[in-house]
This record gives sequence, structure tokens and C-alpha cells, in this order.
Amino acid sequence: MDYLHWFDLMGIAVFAVSGTLAAWRKQMDGFGVMVLATVTAIGGGTLRDVILDVPVVWINDNSYFIAIFSAALVTIFLLRKRLTIPNNTLQFFDAIGLAVFMVIGTQKALDLGTSNLVAVIMGTMSAVAGGMIRDVLCRDIPMVFRGELYAVTCIIGGIVYIMAQQAGASTLLAMMLGMASLLVLRLAAIKWQLTIPVFGKHPSDLGEP
Repeated sequence: MDYLHWFDLMGIAVFAVSGTLAAWRKQMDGFGVMVLATVTAIGGGTLRDVILDVPVVWINDNSYFIAIFSAALVTIFLLRKRLTIPNNTLQFFDAIGLAVFMVIGTQKALDLGTSNLVAVIMGTMSAVAGGMIRDVLCRDIPMVFRGELYAVTCIIGGIVYIMAQQAGASTLLAMMLGMASLLVLRLAAIKWQLTIPVFGKHPSDLGEP
């Protein structure tokens, strides 16, 4: 299905923008920008394909690198023009990348005959692993381990996607529903700081030893 490939390239470009913005925030040089854009864009899909024991998606397809470099260069150009970049721009592009990669990863696992549970796990991994690598290289705590709902939105989006297909929706419609549910939930989590609290305040925050 050609549209799946185009969706994949769109997700690659969006995550490349996310990686470029993170590199800009850390004031990296040109090589650092390209490395961060690349690992953010293809890190999750690479890990997914290795686990599923299939050829890594970008090995024989240069269009992925064209999308990465084009998105990074356009972002660099805009940043050098000193355009105002809102503080939540990185999170916004990251959320779009999550939505696209979640459905791509889930569908790829389903095509290989995995169970629905494994497919959702693969979709979630596709979505979050690149961002985790990006944050580690930036010496930040990965978004998936802090702050608002992150990986949970991927799980919910994957469930919506599979349920829509089982209800008889076309693959394209199911993809739209899955991506929309993830995107709405993730953006709502960012806006209203929705979390899953486990621990209370740390003793150091309470002035305790």
C-alpha cells in the first residue's frame, strides 16, 4: 500500500524535525544536528525490524535519508532566520511523529502475523524508541519516563487502531482514527499535564532526609 510508505516518510520527516529542534536547543554543531535528526527518525523503526527479524526498512530505500536530510535542512534554515520557536514546538512535532509511527509499527507487526498485543507493543516501540535515543544523546531524561502521558497514548492509539479494523473499518480509516486518538490524548496531556502518579513527593521536596 503506497500510502503506508508515504505515511512512514511523513513520520520520518516529523521526527527529523524533532531531532533537529532538540539539537538546536542543545547548541550542537552541524554533524550533531544530522546525527540527532537521523537517530530520532529511524531509531524506533530499526529496533522494531531487528526484533521482528525482518530487513531494516531503510537499508534498501534511500528515500528515508532524503526525507531526514530535507526536513533537517529546512528546519535549520528556518532557525537561522531567527524565527520564533514556541517552547512546546518540540513536543508538538514529537506527538505527530508518535501518531504516525504507532500505526505504521502496529500494522507491520500485524502483517507479519503477530498477536494484537505484540502488534501494539511493536507500534509503541516504533514510536518511542527514537525519541528515547534522542533524549539520551542530549543527556535528558527521556520523555517516556517523565512528565505527561507518553507511551500510554501510543498503547491507547494502537488499541483504537486494531479495534477499528476489527469493526470493519478500512486500513486507512483505522489509521486515521488511531492517529487522531493518540494525538488528541497526547496534546491534552501536554496542555493539562495529565500523568499517572505512582509516588508522592520525593522526601527531598518535603525537606526530609
